[in-house]
Amino acid sequence: MGLIALGNCNLETAGKLGAALSGAHRADDPVVLDLDLVVAPEVVPGLRRMLRACLGAPCADVQLCVTELVGNVIRHVGEGTRVRVRASRNADRIRVEVSDPAPRARLLPRHATADDETGRGLALLDAMALRWGVDQGEASKSVWCEIAWDEPTQMM
Repeated sequence: MGLIALGNCNLETAGKLGAALSGAHRADDPVVLDLDLVVAPEVVPGLRRMLRACLGAPCADVQLCVTELVGNVIRHVGEGTRVRVRASRNADRIRVEVSDPAPRARLLPRHATADDETGRGLALLDAMALRWGVDQGEASKSVWCEIAWDEPTQMM
């Protein structure tokens, strides 16, 4: 699959790209986003817009969590890493997964001081998510989180 300049998409285009990339889905299919991309800081805003378009509603908590997960890959595995970003939805929660090819890269929560500019990502994830974890495989790992979703009150 080719790369997409997600940062250059408007909301309507992001929704169309999300539908095209995630394949044909039935109305009852819980997967709302499933794509492979090469991560760099400039793709993160487009990824957030695409996620919102795919969910069809404001989703600041979900966007924050995916930003932190992708940001961790950029910082700790490296810019230019190919990842899979997947989001699924059921009646009361959104599950976001970010998979990368670094199975041995460990996630260690840091205790950032007031002056630290980094080190708060996993603390934010822990505060925002109902639960989160890491699935480690032989050749990759997936960091996932589940965020509460109350669709009727979040619809535009």
